[in-house]
Amino acid sequence: MKNPDKNIILSIPKVIWEVIDKLSANGFEAYIVGGCLRDLMINRDINDWDITTSAQPQDIQKIFKKSIYENNFGTVGILTGAKENNLKIVEVTTYRLESNYLDKRHPENIKFADDICDDLMRRDFTINAMAFKIDSVKILKTKVKAEGDLIDLYNGQDDLSNGLIRAVRDPNERFGEDALRMLRAMRLTSQLNFKIEKTTALAIKLNAKNLKFVSSERIRDEFIKILMSSAGAKSIVMLEESGLLEYIIPELIDSIGVGQNLHHIYTVYEHLINSFDYAVKQNFSLEVRLAALLHDIAKPIVKKGNGKNSTFYNHEMVGAKMVKRILERLKFPNYILDKVVLLVRNHQFYYDPEINTDSSIRYLLTNVKKENILELSQLREADRIGSGCPKALPFRLRHFLFRVEKVLNELENKNLSLKTLKINGDKLMKLLDIKPGPRLGFILNILLSEVIGDIKVNTVKYLNNRAKELNCLDDLKLKDLNDKSKEIYKQLMLSEEEKIKTKYKVR
Repeated sequence: MKNPDKNIILSIPKVIWEVIDKLSANGFEAYIVGGCLRDLMINRDINDWDITTSAQPQDIQKIFKKSIYENNFGTVGILTGAKENNLKIVEVTTYRLESNYLDKRHPENIKFADDICDDLMRRDFTINAMAFKIDSVKILKTKVKAEGDLIDLYNGQDDLSNGLIRAVRDPNERFGEDALRMLRAMRLTSQLNFKIEKTTALAIKLNAKNLKFVSSERIRDEFIKILMSSAGAKSIVMLEESGLLEYIIPELIDSIGVGQNLHHIYTVYEHLINSFDYAVKQNFSLEVRLAALLHDIAKPIVKKGNGKNSTFYNHEMVGAKMVKRILERLKFPNYILDKVVLLVRNHQFYYDPEINTDSSIRYLLTNVKKENILELSQLREADRIGSGCPKALPFRLRHFLFRVEKVLNELENKNLSLKTLKINGDKLMKLLDIKPGPRLGFILNILLSEVIGDIKVNTVKYLNNRAKELNCLDDLKLKDLNDKSKEIYKQLMLSEEEKIKTKYKVR
């Protein structure tokens, strides 16, 4: 038993102290335990707080009237009333023992234990098998006195200091109980930038086949956390080397050692790993990361010939179908699946400033939708860097983004028609007591040009007052102002184009 740093104790939220204190006041032991304690000790953000106790679920509910108990695992959710999301519900779980994991995931028998040591011995990794109890916190005039009791039966503090993921006791037993723990080891390695201890790593290889007994949803959730970690290529390589990738995306394994043509210096697998690594380093979205990892997944299937002249015709179309099946198998929600499939299907888009017209850009926007264009461009960046190209954003890609924004800008301004105005011709004729004719058209056009220049002036009050001012002018002055408004609009559009060119460094 070791006493952790006083600052760690003081960083525990007051509501957690209060829950533990209330359990203790009613004669029960209570400890902060698991991942939240681990993260607390390495100053990492905590998403959920977990407390373990000697109190039975019915005892916990008697002590905390506002609580929820809807499971068979002894976990009671206490409604704290805290404003912070991660403290609104604090989970308190009775010490327990588990046995007979026949499905490699869920225990057949759950028995409540009397001793915290019995509870800690069933946990997955040493860094998650520590427990801490706040004994006292006294705020004095000159200093804060804080004391606590840390239980660390399996040297979790040492492994935390040394950056090691080590299974509690026998790793084969731990992974035999719950096969998802192997993927969780990989996830923790990716998130914390730790290494897996040798005996634990060997046990993962020996038990990797048991991952097939775990539900797709559970695998997906852990896999997403791995993809969104900062480990990049390392995380996927670890999954492959451990044997776990075969039970997540076996199609990726098929790309190992598959050579490409004269345009590539890497094998398909190496290219996909490098592309994904770039997407991670740029902090791209989950969808772009998935697309970067899978965009050439069909190349081993469609490959024709060998060496520098080999071809991969239609790999993007075949790949989109494969990606759809992969993400369906892993139970990804449709909004993620649809976007990744769209990105993979269109990642081969062609653009040449001297050949492509604005109409071709409009056609691409119709197919891809403007909200996906940036991510399609990001995928192209990842594809380029993954191929060994020195620049992620060469002139052509920058020019493409310029043209896209220019076309979108033009479309947006075209949509600002007379119907956009907060006043129409009928209301204007009543307001000004004039009849249909050129004069009415001049006033409407001038008002529209002013709104295009500054959308904030598109209010009934402003337009009414401005229309009255314009109506005081004679026909010649009104026509002249109308012509000048058209020229101002033209210059405004040219100015916008220059701004976009400057933004993307194209001329």
